[in-house]
Amino acid sequence: MTILVVDDAGFARNVLVSMIVEMGYQVIGEALNGEDAVKKAKELKPDVIAMDIIMPKMNGIEAVKEIVKDNPEAYIIMCSAMGQRNMVIQSIVAGAKDFIVKPINKERLADSLDKCKKQLNC
Repeated sequence: MTILVVDDAGFARNVLVSMIVEMGYQVIGEALNGEDAVKKAKELKPDVIAMDIIMPKMNGIEAVKEIVKDNPEAYIIMCSAMGQRNMVIQSIVAGAKDFIVKPINKERLADSLDKCKKQLNC
């Protein structure tokens, strides 16, 4: 399963990439903001996108809307410290399939990726 990691914070990206690789998945790209995420999602066609919400240029929710216009089946997991109910709802309405609150718990991430793996059969 291939994964695109999107977060404007380098430390957060590095932690997430390390967890994903430890679990045996392949990170095929990283993006620093929503605009970059939309471009890389089209180019790389990842199985999964792990997306932050609060980012410069284009936030994660707007990026999700753009990505699902091009690929309605995109499997996007929102990862944000903004765990408020309205952010979760906005993310799901925009097209995200799951929401993980930061700091990311490795077991919770594994559960989300396992669900995706079963849904995508990969």
